[in-house]
Amino acid sequence: MTVKASNSAPLVIHTDKGISLMPTLSVFYGIIIQMFWRDHVPPHFHATYGEFEALLDIRTLEVIGGQLPRRALLLVLEWAQDNRADLLEDWELCVRKQMPKQITPLP
Repeated sequence: MTVKASNSAPLVIHTDKGISLMPTLSVFYGIIIQMFWRDHVPPHFHATYGEFEALLDIRTLEVIGGQLPRRALLLVLEWAQDNRADLLEDWELCVRKQMPKQITPLP
């Protein structure tokens, strides 16, 4: 996997399966945070770590699908708690098929 950044657009993730077409909001500690354009409710984001993927509700931070290893999930929850307002803003942008903004990763 390689990650390319741009100042004006979210990260693009290149994997062995090709290029991710889902906007990438943040990448930290091997965890990739993404959203689909015009995705189903409730407002949520996708967190991928290796072969694991989980969907997390932005409002409640509950896992609503999939799973992550415990340590990865704790990091995602910490990051999401600190960035909930930005995640909701990005959700609204994606609903309108607009480019979401990148969100600062965990240090």
